[in-house]
Amino acid sequence: MKLYILNGSPNCRKVVAVINHLGLDVDMQSVAPFSDEMEGPEYLAINPNGMAPALVDGDFKLWESNAIMQYLASTAPDNDLFPNDPKARADITRWQTWEQAHFGPAMADIVWENFVKPTFKLGEPDPTIIERGTENFHRFAPILEQQLASRSFVTGDTLTLADYSLGALLMYAEPGKVPLEHYPNIRAWYQRLEATPAYVQSAPPPFAV
Repeated sequence: MKLYILNGSPNCRKVVAVINHLGLDVDMQSVAPFSDEMEGPEYLAINPNGMAPALVDGDFKLWESNAIMQYLASTAPDNDLFPNDPKARADITRWQTWEQAHFGPAMADIVWENFVKPTFKLGEPDPTIIERGTENFHRFAPILEQQLASRSFVTGDTLTLADYSLGALLMYAEPGKVPLEHYPNIRAWYQRLEATPAYVQSAPPPFAV
């Protein structure tokens, strides 16, 4: 298997964390951000969106990070990240879907404006977008905060794909000025995730700007 990744991308980091966690043999190839490489015909044949991550397993090509995570976990028998129980899988998928639809976009607005744009000199932060992201973040973060009130991890006391999906978003929480100060359960949970070897090993190299 080969995984195409964009160093520094939370969506790529969560897939790499799963690979590390399960000890899978996957060849990882970095693609350059803000370049023509991801828009070339060779890469677009793998992922027509021109984004990363993308997985190639023989003649099977798969894009979308959460789908890749589920596929990888399904190839490793008897693991806790994505157990065979249908209800457990549905619960994990529910939180991965929630991440993509609600929590992720809210954080993306804040982090893009406060961190990505200044880092890559893409213009001044837009306060309107920051305000929108902050409002949405405070709408959705309490849901995760409450979920973590009586659990060590998102779906229980065992780390699953849901934790990597949601946790990778927080890698830029501090430089992105994400307002986590009112969410102690989220902060404590992320500290637990940060201490896991697979997540530590998934940390990307610093941006070259």
